[in-house]
Amino acid sequence: MLFPQLKNELWKLFGKKRTYIGFGAFLLAQSSMLLAFKFTRWQSDLERLLAGNGYLATEFISVLTVSVVMLMPQIILLMPLYTTLVGGDLVAKEYEDGTLRMILSRPISRVRLLLVKWLAGIIFAAVLVTVLGVTALGLASLMFPWKGLFVFIPGQAFSVLPAGEGLARFAFSHLFLAVNASVMLSVAFMFSCFNMKPAAATIVALSYLFVNVVMEGIPFFDRYENWFITHHFRVWLSVLQSPISWGQVCQSECILLGVGATAFVIGCTAFYVRDIKS
Repeated sequence: MLFPQLKNELWKLFGKKRTYIGFGAFLLAQSSMLLAFKFTRWQSDLERLLAGNGYLATEFISVLTVSVVMLMPQIILLMPLYTTLVGGDLVAKEYEDGTLRMILSRPISRVRLLLVKWLAGIIFAAVLVTVLGVTALGLASLMFPWKGLFVFIPGQAFSVLPAGEGLARFAFSHLFLAVNASVMLSVAFMFSCFNMKPAAATIVALSYLFVNVVMEGIPFFDRYENWFITHHFRVWLSVLQSPISWGQVCQSECILLGVGATAFVIGCTAFYVRDIKS
């Protein structure tokens, strides 16, 4: 009965209007950023950067390069917001609406109920990341040609790839972005299992992520960067570099998967001891 229950949970999740807020926000943000890149000094600055490193700008101002440029701020600012918004709703909203008590009156364990909701949330996170990448490529292709990929982030990434390999790396990087989104959602899901409102669960999860960002940016904590979850979120950039540092990738992914699983276990434990039916 796991798959019918998961199917029902997905129908409920994607039947809510708030589920689609993130998709609309990504589309609006990408359209605005594409116009800004095309008609402001943003493009000329990137062309000078390419020329300063000995590359022809005409070969790398492309769909892939512009797509990566558009993804950066959305991954940092918007993706945490909309994944935690859905994750914070998964359990707390059911309790707030009063439907959770009716669901638990049926012969189903609490752990199984939470597992189904968690899996539905992970599927949503994967769909959100996929749509983010596809719309970025689609919109960028309206104004730019299909050529090589250039990635430059000071102190983090520098890569120049031909079009074919660049597209493959771009698609592959979204697998790791999906893991990032799933972990963000899992943190919000954990707080949603506690006795708090959906908005509170979302805010607490966002606060946890932003505290990681702030502390990681303080020079004193450079030696402890592996303890910050946001440090491991950047592993998707390693996939865009040549050669790929597989050791760092595997280490970060194991940590992220462990954080997601731990968040689920803590959430289940907190939910299991709650008195829902009284």
